Amino acid sequence: MKLGGLTLAAVLAFTMAIGGTSASAADTNATIDVGSLHEVLNLDNTANGGAGLTEAFNGNVYEGLFKLNDNGKVENLLATSTKVSRNGLTYTFTLRNNVKFHSGKTFTSADVKYSIEKVTASGSQSPQKSNLSIIESIQTPNATTVIVSLSKKSISLVYNLTYVWIVNSALKDMTSSEDGTGPYKYTAWTRGSTISITRFDGYWGANAKNKVVVFHQFTDGTALNNALLSHAADIITSEGNPDALAQFKNANYKITNGLSTNKQLIIFNDRVTPFNKALVRKAITSAIDKKKLLQSIWGEYGTLLSSIMTPIDPGYEDLSTVNPYDPALAKRQLAKAGYSKGFTFTLDTPNDDPHPAAAAFIQSELAKVGITMKINIITTSQWFDKIYKKRDYTATIQNILSGRNISWYGNPDFFWGYSNPRVTNLINQSEQANTAKAQAALLKRANRLVAIDAASDWLYLYPLIVVSSSSLSGYPINGINSQFFVYNIVKN
Repeated sequence: MKLGGLTLAAVLAFTMAIGGTSASAADTNATIDVGSLHEVLNLDNTANGGAGLTEAFNGNVYEGLFKLNDNGKVENLLATSTKVSRNGLTYTFTLRNNVKFHSGKTFTSADVKYSIEKVTASGSQSPQKSNLSIIESIQTPNATTVIVSLSKKSISLVYNLTYVWIVNSALKDMTSSEDGTGPYKYTAWTRGSTISITRFDGYWGANAKNKVVVFHQFTDGTALNNALLSHAADIITSEGNPDALAQFKNANYKITNGLSTNKQLIIFNDRVTPFNKALVRKAITSAIDKKKLLQSIWGEYGTLLSSIMTPIDPGYEDLSTVNPYDPALAKRQLAKAGYSKGFTFTLDTPNDDPHPAAAAFIQSELAKVGITMKINIITTSQWFDKIYKKRDYTATIQNILSGRNISWYGNPDFFWGYSNPRVTNLINQSEQANTAKAQAALLKRANRLVAIDAASDWLYLYPLIVVSSSSLSGYPINGINSQFFVYNIVKN
């Protein structure tokens, strides 16, 4: 597989090379300044904390029973072993001993129970809430054992638990404070500007290789790049403008192009007119030249999408022929749906790059088939409130950072409102599969149905272009689920 001109093997080989860089001259008390286009909204990932929170806290401040490594593989973390009953309905997790929260409290099974139930609670806004709804009960027979009973089998349970941060059950307000078990503790947050974390000397594992990490938040790609050029940042987690890379192609910087799960979508509100009609959604999809869109935003980088699945998701197939680029077809579909003279709608568009530029391109494309699209620019926090929570929208453009999202289309209550009983049934069946191969086959069938319905318009897979000072090493190359592990970063 190729991504942005690099083969998977080359990316992984380069990852190993970066990770293996000698740190003999490293400053273990260094401060690492990280530049990012992702915003932190609060400190609770079950209350729409935002992609910036995931980037800063996941694996750094908070840990789960399991983690996804930089190549997307599940590894044990706070769990040391897993036993599954023969009927697949009971999971027994053995927990790691001698783990302390940042407050000094000892980590126990009660904290695991509390943390999982926080994700599945009625007020939770976690996207994983529906995936974990099959949990029927959680027992804690002793401090290091957790027994999870399911209402039905779920082959993805362990994977889904990688999204659950283990928090001290005594923590009162997770939105403004933290108490995790990670190699860093939270120290300061200035909304819209920075969030800082400091090495936790009581960490159960290997100490972080730097002392302080400050994540600087930007909404503008030029400002992000200027921060790196002026040494206000040591590294940027994702370059948003490939045209800007020329200024970093010298001995002072390093550029890597890794794997990503970050997808750009037009999200229709499938509950409301006119997007409650599949023909209208299909017309929008066929009216947009995605190849030109991708080139206009990312140049030679990135990968076209034809569904919510990425090439590393189980069950992936290329479905680009299902809704091909064909403006004449789009016009016929509009006429058949009752919109021969087109229609007008508003696309709620986040203000961070590259959403406004992508929206402008889409606006131009849709005009060619008689559709008038108005662009309403909103902030990230406004998007979460208006779109995700209140579902007060007709259509929006947004990037979905995590992988394996096909299950969301099996949930009619999800914020985009897609409902197809056949899809829901196939996804439910896939969770009860006995093997990964059987699961992938069922997800493949479900994904094809979702594509035929054009439930959303999947535009492209972002590249993951990391640019750093040449003095840095040990940082992650790939962008799996927006995580950015900083504990191995060294500054020479």
